[in-house]
Amino acid sequence: MDQNYMLRGFTLIELLVVIAIIAILAAILFPVFATARESARSTACLSNMRQIGLAVGMYVSDYDECFPDRRDLKVQPAQRSWAPSWPPSDPRCGWAVIVLNPYIKSTALFTCPSGIGKFANRQQVLEATPVGVTTYWMWRFDRPDQPVPLDNLWGKSTVSALSDLVASGYPDSDAAIELLVDPYFPKTIPSVKSDMRGLTAHRGGRNRLFLDFHAKWMRDSRTD
Repeated sequence: MDQNYMLRGFTLIELLVVIAIIAILAAILFPVFATARESARSTACLSNMRQIGLAVGMYVSDYDECFPDRRDLKVQPAQRSWAPSWPPSDPRCGWAVIVLNPYIKSTALFTCPSGIGKFANRQQVLEATPVGVTTYWMWRFDRPDQPVPLDNLWGKSTVSALSDLVASGYPDSDAAIELLVDPYFPKTIPSVKSDMRGLTAHRGGRNRLFLDFHAKWMRDSRTD
């Protein structure tokens, strides 16, 4: 065989073809990898919520079937730096990571793997506490008013909590009432700032923990 032929390198055209093939493969595979990574983060987030649900359940069991009343740990509504934009109250759950700390293995459970990046420096979402940072929202513990609002659960028994929620117009089922959720900024609400409209932790929907302590992902058309 001709020695010169054996030593011949790639031509410029051949190199360009190889580079083009690699670029095409990258364009095809990178979105797949990104989707897989986000799916894994959403699954981890859902696992966090399930474990938080178990922690709330253990707390309730230890305290005569009553939810915690730690309104003293809530920031007063007048101190919301984001007012009057969304959210209209303070659903952050920094108080919960403190109260439930004895019932969880790690305070990292209160941090969504996707939310911690998407909502960096967003005071409406991130709340730092002496024991950890939280990114989830708990609407049923969003106002430290006295008396406790009908749609809040501070200190109420599980029975009276559901009764009050039904009186406020919520479904007559603890399996249909949200307890803890991914933060979200609906496109349909005018008070949401333009740069945040449709933003949520997971594309196309949200993970949610319900009052009966089951958790699942649900689509939300108000988010991107």
